[in-house]
Amino acid sequence: MKAPQLFGTNGIRGVPNQDLTLELATGIGRAAGTFFKAQKIAMARDTRISGDMFLFAVASGAMSTGTDIVYIGELPTPGLQYYCKENHIPGIMITASHNPPQYNGIKAIDSDGTEIDEEKEVKIEEIYESRNYRMAEWQNIGNYSYDSTGIDLYINSIIESVHSKVIAESNLRVAIDTGNGASYYTSPEILTKLNCHPVSLNANPDGKFSSRNSEPKPENLSDLISIMKTGKFSIGIAHDGDADRCVFIDEKGNFVDGDRSLALIAKHTIKRGDTVVTPVSSSDALSEICSEKGAKLILTRVGAPIVARAMIDNRATMGGEENGGIIYGKHQYCRDGAMTMALMLDLLAREKKPLSELLKDIPEYYMIKTSVPRNREWNEIKELITKKFTGKMFDFTDGIKIYDADGWTLVRPSGTEKIIRVFSESKVQERAKEYNEEYVTFLKNL
Repeated sequence: MKAPQLFGTNGIRGVPNQDLTLELATGIGRAAGTFFKAQKIAMARDTRISGDMFLFAVASGAMSTGTDIVYIGELPTPGLQYYCKENHIPGIMITASHNPPQYNGIKAIDSDGTEIDEEKEVKIEEIYESRNYRMAEWQNIGNYSYDSTGIDLYINSIIESVHSKVIAESNLRVAIDTGNGASYYTSPEILTKLNCHPVSLNANPDGKFSSRNSEPKPENLSDLISIMKTGKFSIGIAHDGDADRCVFIDEKGNFVDGDRSLALIAKHTIKRGDTVVTPVSSSDALSEICSEKGAKLILTRVGAPIVARAMIDNRATMGGEENGGIIYGKHQYCRDGAMTMALMLDLLAREKKPLSELLKDIPEYYMIKTSVPRNREWNEIKELITKKFTGKMFDFTDGIKIYDADGWTLVRPSGTEKIIRVFSESKVQERAKEYNEEYVTFLKNL
């Protein structure tokens, strides 16, 4: 199958008026309206400055095909996905997720709430490239409306998916950093309704992400970490720009890697006979947890839509990625930061132990994550790696996963940026560093 050229791992992304133009946005709107053949498409946006510009451009394109647009507001991507699932209509999200504020993007959502698969992305691109749009007569052009119920629909669905009464009675105190992004209202409101006494940081919409970088990495969460070190809070929580991801800070102020939070939530959520799906980039800690619980683990290519589709095909209970993106099948088949937050609060309330204590039961692995600029075609890089490291075991599920004596390294091109990502893992921290440095040095020397 032909690979999509415009849609990356999580939609189309670029810098406004440079590689992401209004002409492109309008054309994609027309192509989506033509492809979906739906009477109505739902739309939402995150807080980026260019959000309205692209919202109206895409909406105008779709309305020109005779499709009605219902805008449901500034809210997390999974909030729009839940609205699409409940109303059985496709959607388009204007977001660049964790990318810097100068970026924006277009993400297409199917009527079941999942991100559209690559085959559908290719068909939308083909319509766009051929300009073979379904253009409506003047009297049949689509209408634009606003539905304010989408936000509460999403918030209530999260609360109803966990033991909300148990959480409410646990007297948890939560510090949350929404990073000026799309969860500025939804996540603090969920915490308030769960009686978690939230203290919010950066809970105002700011398309420049003035307070911190949108990606919830340790170096971007210094304020939240400082607050957690006061010892006054049960847990710290942070989202990315569109809140499809969630990371945690324990009660002592320690950042919890996404791999460990995924393994911990899985340990306290899945049962014997369940299926869990995760990409090849995830830690082996999850594999150990699945073995311990008697659950089946399926490894896929990197990308939330790919994990979600595999979950649907295998009726999986849980899936997720190492970046804090967890998919809870009993709620919806998409990465959801607020659902991840609620699941963590649920297990803290039920187990009645601090997060640092619960993490002691998770197998200890060390993962080093770096990246280098991609200055050659990926196929050429892949060939050079296999020639250089002949004799090692390779896995080509996504990029190249190279197995060494006591660890592995995944080398793969990013689907959203012109970089090569290099993840190395071992049970020995120094060994993980050595492996990562070895492959990064090789790539830089190319």
